[in-house]
Amino acid sequence: MHFALLFFQVKELVLDNCRSYEGKIEGLTDEFEELEFLSTINVGLTSVANLPKLNKLKKLELSDNRVSGGLEVLAEKCPNLTHLNLSGNKIKDLGTIEPLKKLENLKSLDLFNCEVTNLNDYRENVFKLLPQLTYLDGYDRDDKEAPDSDAEGYVEGLDDEEEDEDVLSLVKDRDDKEAPDSDAEGYVEGLDDEEEDEDEEEYDDDAQVVEDEEDEEEEEEGEEEDVSGEEEEDEEGYNDGDVDDDEDEEEPDEERGQKRKREPEDEGDEDD
Repeated sequence: MHFALLFFQVKELVLDNCRSYEGKIEGLTDEFEELEFLSTINVGLTSVANLPKLNKLKKLELSDNRVSGGLEVLAEKCPNLTHLNLSGNKIKDLGTIEPLKKLENLKSLDLFNCEVTNLNDYRENVFKLLPQLTYLDGYDRDDKEAPDSDAEGYVEGLDDEEEDEDVLSLVKDRDDKEAPDSDAEGYVEGLDDEEEDEDEEEYDDDAQVVEDEEDEEEEEEGEEEDVSGEEEEDEEGYNDGDVDDDEDEEEPDEERGQKRKREPEDEGDEDD
């Protein structure tokens, strides 16, 4: 992906401790159109004149630099600023921060460790000079601490926006009936269950086939036994018939023998 395309997507950029050259930070250009949070702590800046135009920038961290004036350019280059941290710079008087009036959305300003904080009635005068402010150095007009002191509250706000986007994305997926990646596992489990059911059905079918084959084998064995029994009976009947026939054949022989035998009485009669 081309670097220019990446610039369009960046919302937070931290360049702390990078070195600036002649009031410029190399690589920081107006191509970061979506940038909302920029941190340039301790980069050696003496002026903000060379900052790129960042219309969507909301929070700018410039602490621990050597900025002493020229803040009027911020209204031109970062018109939507809500948080500005100038602590640890060379701000000496109220006139230096007066141009910040033009930042209508500015809610929080930090001037810690700047000489201007040593002025009499410093806080009261700053709130009068910049009526749009809600918090100065982390506290409101009633000395109540800001819940989003420093960068923490702003970063949390970005995280909340990202979470909301994620929720909207999930809702859209649900409405479109598209299963998120996290549900793929359940889908695979469903497929596994279906495969198990199919395996069980196949197993039952195989078992039924085996039972049917066993029944057929038993029936065939029973039929073979019946046939064998009938054959044995036929053989026995056949043998009995042979014996009877032999006996019948022997009887005429005996009769014929008896007929050929002459009794003594008959012989006497013949002599007479």
